[in-house]
Amino acid sequence: MNMPSVDLLPIREVARLTGVTAVTLRAWERRYGLVQPHRTPKGHRLYTPDNVEQIQTIVAWLGRGVAVSHVRELLSRPNVSLDLDDSPWGEWRRGLLEGLLGFDAERADRVYNQAMSSYPMQLACERLLEPAIADLELRWNGQFGDAVERAFACTWLRARVSARIYHNNCLQPGESVLLSNLSEDSCQPGFWLLAAMLSQSGRRVELLDWSIPVAELGLVAERQPLQAMVLYGSQALTNEQLRRELPALMQQANLPVYFAGPASLIHHTGLQALGIVPTGESPCGAYAWVNQELRELS
Repeated sequence: MNMPSVDLLPIREVARLTGVTAVTLRAWERRYGLVQPHRTPKGHRLYTPDNVEQIQTIVAWLGRGVAVSHVRELLSRPNVSLDLDDSPWGEWRRGLLEGLLGFDAERADRVYNQAMSSYPMQLACERLLEPAIADLELRWNGQFGDAVERAFACTWLRARVSARIYHNNCLQPGESVLLSNLSEDSCQPGFWLLAAMLSQSGRRVELLDWSIPVAELGLVAERQPLQAMVLYGSQALTNEQLRRELPALMQQANLPVYFAGPASLIHHTGLQALGIVPTGESPCGAYAWVNQELRELS
């Protein structure tokens, strides 16, 4: 095959630019005939700028609730009217909840893997994982059985996200984004969802999954090249953290610092006064904010 004269991008770079993983891009191509890249003599995929634009269009349609199986028809016939009610998210959410509440990791994995192979990570978090977790947290109100259900769900999510981050980090040398959980309770699904999305956006992510003195985080910035620091808190901060530890960190760390989770709403004004960017409670909203700012800074 003769290669076009335009710049061609490898699949890893396209995944970084679009937020769609290489696994998902290959699945779109094989299962649905979407985004046909050029191939090198050895079979490696190379994408044109037009391919990248088409991927961004596909992501936009998926964000509007169109099932991936219908996107090809929309691309070929822009004026076609489709029924959006067959979106898989509702069924997947029910399946994931039934798997987690039934302590059935295999069933939860089937839903998770299907969603992750067909849709971008940010969309899967927005439409599947974050709503499912919100449903679970409404259910957990101190009744008998809540503790073991919560432990199972959090352990399941941590294991899947940790594996994904480890794999992605192996492909991403250079500066890291440090994500630190300041919550007293280490079972924080929002922390892990935010970590997953930051990792999938092409950033190396390092995690500290339990609360430590905030001022000590500056040592990480001294010893490792960091692009930014994201703090996550699920409850109100202590006076010690607000008046001494966070100011000490900001004096020591010469890099952007963001604060995500419910605590970013509780202390919005105080965090801003320290030069810390509060990003809101939602992991998806926090990711969108941090990712956009880091893109502008890079």
